[in-house]
Amino acid sequence: MPAFVNNLLCKIALPTLALAFAACRPDQVEHLKDSKRIGIEAENWEVKRIMPRDLLHATRWAGDSLTATADSLLRRTLARELARGGVARALAFCQPETYGAVDSLAGVLKATAHRVSERPRNPAHQVPLLAEEMHPDTVRTIKRLSQEVFFYQRPIVLNNQLCLRCHGEVGKDISAADYALIKQKYPQDQATGYRLGQAMGAWQLSLQRPGVAEFWTMKTRKKWKEHKMPKLF
Repeated sequence: MPAFVNNLLCKIALPTLALAFAACRPDQVEHLKDSKRIGIEAENWEVKRIMPRDLLHATRWAGDSLTATADSLLRRTLARELARGGVARALAFCQPETYGAVDSLAGVLKATAHRVSERPRNPAHQVPLLAEEMHPDTVRTIKRLSQEVFFYQRPIVLNNQLCLRCHGEVGKDISAADYALIKQKYPQDQATGYRLGQAMGAWQLSLQRPGVAEFWTMKTRKKWKEHKMPKLF
């Protein structure tokens, strides 16, 4: 290329580059807006390996979420029904595992929930329980039963005065008339004579691995929101 052409290009290019650099001074760079959110979203797209211990943690979280929802709904429901019609009306509602909201949440978590006891009201719910797993309400039993199935258990503690009206001492907490109604519905009833603070039985959940894994992902990536308590029936 002729020398005069080179000189001409240099004269054109150098000022252009100088202008470009001047336009990009640090105090004039426009930073990305909402960079924190962008960073979180980028992290959420990252594929992360879920370890076996993570799945056990998620089993506990999922079990606690489901059973706490069921227990809260049960307390509110029984308070309402006892006020409306006493034990005769409330008796049919003491099955929180059958509530629509609880069943819906169990479906999300791919879980099956049961309440069991060594002294149940319904003999179909009678299951032997280890004494060391029944003491405080902080005890949780978490197991992986197979590659695809996890197990969760926690005690059901009688910590609400209202529950004594059906599960307390007959003749003291439970009237003779109310106990007659209970025996009519549950002829083999054993679920009386309990005191406040005593474990009555346990929640037992069976959870499928896909539900546990999804719960871990949502919980650790802050995508999970605890379900609000629905309106009662």
